[in-house]
Amino acid sequence: MNQTIPSSFAGLEHLATAVLLLDQERNVVYANPGAEVVFALSAKQISGLNISQVFPDCEILHSALENAITNHSPFREHEFVITTLRQNSLAVTCTVTPVELPPACLVLEFQQMDQQLRIAREERMLIQQQANAELLRNLAHEIRNPLGGLRGAAQLLEHELPQVSLREYTQVIIKEADRLQSLMDRLLVPHRVPKYEPTNIHEVLERVRSLLLAESPQGMIVRRDYDTSLPDLIGDREKLIQAVLNIARNAVQAMQSQSGDMHAPSEIILRTRAERQVTLAKKRYRVAIKLQIIDNGPGIPPDIRDRIFYPLVSGRDGGSGLGLTLAQTFITQHHGMIECDSRPGHTCFTILLPIESTAMKCLIPRQ
Repeated sequence: MNQTIPSSFAGLEHLATAVLLLDQERNVVYANPGAEVVFALSAKQISGLNISQVFPDCEILHSALENAITNHSPFREHEFVITTLRQNSLAVTCTVTPVELPPACLVLEFQQMDQQLRIAREERMLIQQQANAELLRNLAHEIRNPLGGLRGAAQLLEHELPQVSLREYTQVIIKEADRLQSLMDRLLVPHRVPKYEPTNIHEVLERVRSLLLAESPQGMIVRRDYDTSLPDLIGDREKLIQAVLNIARNAVQAMQSQSGDMHAPSEIILRTRAERQVTLAKKRYRVAIKLQIIDNGPGIPPDIRDRIFYPLVSGRDGGSGLGLTLAQTFITQHHGMIECDSRPGHTCFTILLPIESTAMKCLIPRQ
């Protein structure tokens, strides 16, 4: 059964929420792409089915429908669980709105609660990141000037020392000043304006893979699991390389630091897939690239899992705690996001990078 929808409802195609249109008999006459994603059901599967068949044994939903019809006004039911005909259970909030636009008589809009929580978490992370970036930028500028003076004074002192053996101490000052200067430079790197151009995500990953294999000890395995059909995206190649490399290097360092099980060699998997109908920073994208960096290391300590993207937070002795902060900054500059799932033996960083429809037209055709 083909979906027919009034022109006034054409905008439903682009909504992030799940929308169903019902006729007088409460049969489904339309399901938007958001509904297909949320319920894991195709529009073709549920078109023509009664709502009681799509969501069996859901008295709360039927009560909401009755309320909206009886009162001739929108009715919202908050936070209840529905089970689809495929036995998938979801926590949702549903708004039922009566309409008079044949063939539709009712509009059902579902908001998935875990999606709302993810959006709220993403907003909090963005606000925190902006505050962190401003703090680090100001801190770096405040430290750089006296640091240069400190290094210069140590060099002058070195030339005045009567004994060569005493220069060992001035060299310590100079080397530590250089180390801090390098740290300050890293803090200021995110503020370089990105250079956006058509970029192949697999070229980015191949560069990261070659660097990891060159830096890592023998025995480290870096596997590829690519979807080679993915199109290019518009991005800053160097910043994307640095973001992925920072995450992968953290994984390598974590695996090197663990006592190790000789029967489980250290392994990193670089995986790419297409993700459809994705909401990032409150904007809906038809297609995004899902990039995963997976390792079989010891996992992230539970006490810092919620703070791993904050600056100066590290689970490793001697770590600067800037690698993941910079990675998040670079991905955010591409309107993407990073999520992490970690337990002993399995840590997965998932990066979502949107492919804009306008950007798709600018892609360089592959040979």
